Amino acid sequence: MSEFLGELLGTMILIIFGGGVVAGVSLKKTLAEGAGWVLVTFAWGLGVAMAVYAVGNITGAHVNPAVTLGLAAVGDFPWAKVPIYIIAQMIGGIIGAVVVFFHYLPHWKVTDDPDTKLGVFSTGPAIPSPMSNLVSEIIGTFVLVMGILFIGSNEFTEGLNPLIVGLLIVAIGMSLGGTTGYAINPARDLGPRIAHWILPIPGKGSSNWGYSWVPVIGPASGGVYGGLFYQAMFEGNKTIYFWLASVMIAVIFLVSLGIELSKAKNKIE
Repeated sequence: MSEFLGELLGTMILIIFGGGVVAGVSLKKTLAEGAGWVLVTFAWGLGVAMAVYAVGNITGAHVNPAVTLGLAAVGDFPWAKVPIYIIAQMIGGIIGAVVVFFHYLPHWKVTDDPDTKLGVFSTGPAIPSPMSNLVSEIIGTFVLVMGILFIGSNEFTEGLNPLIVGLLIVAIGMSLGGTTGYAINPARDLGPRIAHWILPIPGKGSSNWGYSWVPVIGPASGGVYGGLFYQAMFEGNKTIYFWLASVMIAVIFLVSLGIELSKAKNKIE
């Protein structure tokens, strides 16, 4: 199997499990309707683990452009392969979302809320505030890439590593996912959002393209910075790229803080 096909299938598997659990919990008249956030976080984590088991020995199972970029930024993955991996991940995300659509086919028409339908495919913020939402995605993906590198620096019983990565996803979802739905993966959000836009979903609304940049730019930025931060702090290699990225992240955080303080002040007045 080629690396392109491996990343495509790995990402498809991830979305079938992840998008599938969101559909099961949120669409009307499913047997899992209303099962809640804990079920969602565990299924996403297990979905990542299954994807790693499936293609880890073929591609390394990035199944996430943010991971690919983060590893490339620190020299652990060749930049020449980055476009191939990202294209494969995006296509896999679209195909996985299409599979979820067909699996829950009778449930779309009995679910009235367009936002609930969109939520099966892509993320959205609990409180819309683009810069703060961006910060949340940066932090979540920073923790993801750092965690993957932490895990990779330890030795586990053969075959256990994917489950540990899956538990990392569960922890991120439970701890940091409540603000934006923890996309932490551009292919997990943009690919299925494209599928939502294309598919003939009964009663669907907007694909919310105005928000779509957040779960792309945020994870990409957080993934790269997570890799650079790990390299700087744990390997002692503080490159110019680490310092430039640190300044960029600090500016984003300060802008976000300024916006939220201004909103609070206006609300008081």
